[in-house]
Amino acid sequence: WDSIFEANPQLMLERGEKVTLPPLLIMQGGLDDNVPPAMQEKFANAWRAAGGKVRYELFEGCEHEWIATPGHVTLVREEDGAIIACVSLKRTGDEAYLGMLTTKPTLQARGLGRAMVRAAEAWAATHWGARAVHMTVIVQRPELVAWYVRLGYSETGERQPFPYGDERFGLPKRPDLEFTVLRKVLG
Repeated sequence: WDSIFEANPQLMLERGEKVTLPPLLIMQGGLDDNVPPAMQEKFANAWRAAGGKVRYELFEGCEHEWIATPGHVTLVREEDGAIIACVSLKRTGDEAYLGMLTTKPTLQARGLGRAMVRAAEAWAATHWGARAVHMTVIVQRPELVAWYVRLGYSETGERQPFPYGDERFGLPKRPDLEFTVLRKVLG
């Protein structure tokens, strides 16, 4: 057990040991219960205090090692060294599930969302050979459903229940939420 403590990077920094400090990018899942966000933030702060450069990005709704899960990919758009948009893809057979499309609120209405969806579609087709992309959108957001329809998606007629009690989906303020499934054939 002593060797575990000797080789612990956090403790090495706290002890002031001389270590090489390459630039780091930490992409932390907000729901990570193995290495909680507070622990990663503490490590990032210790790295900076020791003279290293680190960029810490928190992705709410993501679990431990979410970025390394086979069949999952997150596409990121940066501007001036900051993440301004991202989208997640999950391989589902010969299709891909698109989710977690996010753009920085102050930069919305610039076409970032549209560009990220197009990039995700191209990535899924090129790397996975996906024939189609599907997603779920909250029915109570008709303007969002309409936005995806303008991008070529169609409602399938399938509905899915909202996962009440699952913190990854936030804390709903109404009891009638449900998802509609949208799909777009690629090519």
